[in-house]
Amino acid sequence: MRSLPPVSPPTAVGSAIPGLRLRLGVLLSLLLLLAGFVSVVWTPLPLDQLDLAASMQGPSAAHLLGVDTFGRDVLSLAMKAMLTSFVVTTVGLALGLFVGVPLGAVASLAGPWADRAMEGVAGVLLALSALGIAAVLFVHLGPSALNAMLAIGLFNIAVVIRATRRLLGDQRGRDDIAAAHLAGLRGWELVRRHMLAELLPDFGRLAALLLAGGVLLEAALSFVGLAAPPGGASLGLMLREARPVMMAQPLLMLVPAAALTLIALGLHLIAAGLDRRQGGKHAA
Repeated sequence: MRSLPPVSPPTAVGSAIPGLRLRLGVLLSLLLLLAGFVSVVWTPLPLDQLDLAASMQGPSAAHLLGVDTFGRDVLSLAMKAMLTSFVVTTVGLALGLFVGVPLGAVASLAGPWADRAMEGVAGVLLALSALGIAAVLFVHLGPSALNAMLAIGLFNIAVVIRATRRLLGDQRGRDDIAAAHLAGLRGWELVRRHMLAELLPDFGRLAALLLAGGVLLEAALSFVGLAAPPGGASLGLMLREARPVMMAQPLLMLVPAAALTLIALGLHLIAAGLDRRQGGKHAA
């Protein structure tokens, strides 16, 4: 009977890949975040400075990425739009984590009644979806960034509740957790002392994925008219305004599409780096 070949240990290159992904993701995300926040104090041209004579013209010395249908500088508009994406999704992420983690912990630690109640809350929010929540809010608030923040935040709460329940449930089988439980530790004290440090990479990965999803959700909500009002700065609104003229000037659609792709790529690289590092630690 032929024996199986020995399993070779991971190479230095293989073990360095997660760290490389994480560094590339952080670098790309920080560059895009910097471009967005720079727009608070400087853009190549003010957005209220309309150049109607150059409407829909391509790149030039005066307008590096061209001019949109309203005569606005596309580069300046994209910088402002990226800032909107980061602010809206960061607020939505904070709402999801600060509400979802405690509710998920209650669901996991407080017994079957609490677990079923939290699962019901999460199920209703997930069934509505961010688009459905935004549509309900739109009736009362109209199109606004606040509408997008609340819709993304409520959807994130449902995702975080379920993720927290699963992560805490996976930790219960550890020997040190069982020993701490027998020693009398309960609830949040048990989580804080024995689980939190182990779960931080998982929550970091979850946060990166929720940010990436939130950026795309904000763009989608703006695209269908449920978030940024007409004339605002949003990558989704840029896509919506570029759609009727995309054949005549495709750059107007390519710029916001590329910005969304790069933002999502950077955040997914961060999540992949954290996931591989966590997986390697558990394997060790």
